[in-house]
Amino acid sequence: MVWFRTHGVCLFMVAALVSHILRTQYRSFSKLAARSMSNVTYLGQEQAQNIDIELFDEYKFSIDQLMELAGLAVAKAVEKSYPNRGEILVVCGPGNNGGDGLVAARHLALFNYKPTVVYPKQPNKHPFPSLLHQVKAMGVSVSPSLPSNLSTYTCIVDAVFGFSFRGANNIRAPFDTIIPALVNTTVPIASVDVPSGWEVEEGSTNGIQPDILISLTAPKLCAKQFRGRHHWLGGRFVPPALAQKYSLNLPEYPGADQVVLI
Repeated sequence: MVWFRTHGVCLFMVAALVSHILRTQYRSFSKLAARSMSNVTYLGQEQAQNIDIELFDEYKFSIDQLMELAGLAVAKAVEKSYPNRGEILVVCGPGNNGGDGLVAARHLALFNYKPTVVYPKQPNKHPFPSLLHQVKAMGVSVSPSLPSNLSTYTCIVDAVFGFSFRGANNIRAPFDTIIPALVNTTVPIASVDVPSGWEVEEGSTNGIQPDILISLTAPKLCAKQFRGRHHWLGGRFVPPALAQKYSLNLPEYPGADQVVLI
């Protein structure tokens, strides 16, 4: 009995010490992670464009590769943020952001969501016809116009304008009616890289206010104004030398995940 009491006290003290060490290490890790997140690099418009150019010219990525990886990241962020397999509306613009949206819609169909694509302007240049063909081959409905009733959707993916956008006051038809509809809807919005209609560096206080933002490669300066629920980073394709050249301080992706929370 004496042995049990003595050793029982020792075991209790050891357990308390281990618990204290683990709590201390957790607090240290949390502080380090918070500092790392607070120092994440935000890109200006010219920097973002230069990085894209180097990915194509120096590192020999094709536009198809980058869109596939970016669109997959968007789909994964949507899947993590809206796990109930509902109807998703993917609104695509005429540029690369729209291409990311087409890829995302295809993956969302494979993830057992029910995506519908709105694609008002469909460019004929590579790779957009192929991306459109692929998403239709998955049985995804594609329409040139926004549905009159948006309330049936779990989420709307905003893949209209990207980091090349300029001129929030000069949005042309048909997006001059689509963007206000997205501003006014109560359906949660997932914006791809830059909320459509935001200036890339200054952002917007009266434009689309997304529920989640999926930054690609690195967040843009406007993302500092994001006040939604989740800010994801995707586009897991940045070579270490390129990250070093542009002093990109980005969070590490966990395991084999395609997205990470900022």
